[in-house]
Amino acid sequence: MDLTKAIKELKQQPGFKDNVGMILIHNGVVRNWSRADRTSVAQLEVTPDYERIEELRQEYLQHEGIFDIIIEAKKGTFDPGDDLLFIIVAGDIRENIKPVLSELLDRVKAEAVAKKEIKTT
Repeated sequence: MDLTKAIKELKQQPGFKDNVGMILIHNGVVRNWSRADRTSVAQLEVTPDYERIEELRQEYLQHEGIFDIIIEAKKGTFDPGDDLLFIIVAGDIRENIKPVLSELLDRVKAEAVAKKEIKTT
């Protein structure tokens, strides 16, 4: 995802100036170590459930103060340092936006993304 382009397009939406005071972005990348035991990871296989991701996006769009949410989850095999998941949340004030990004991120990772670590041999 080109974040600059995505934000520019978001700002062009009708109502943006009247409803947005903050944009928060999550940019998840592949680590070169396992969260479970900190052993080396050579690659990561990722399979997103795009239907579930959209269901979650629609659910969180209903929260107070949220103007729009953009999610891009990549599918395939990735190397450490590669981008995997982008979530952009735009809305009125930080008290409304911060919890939405946090909760949505946790739920996308738990409910809509399967990962398999390929260990270094």
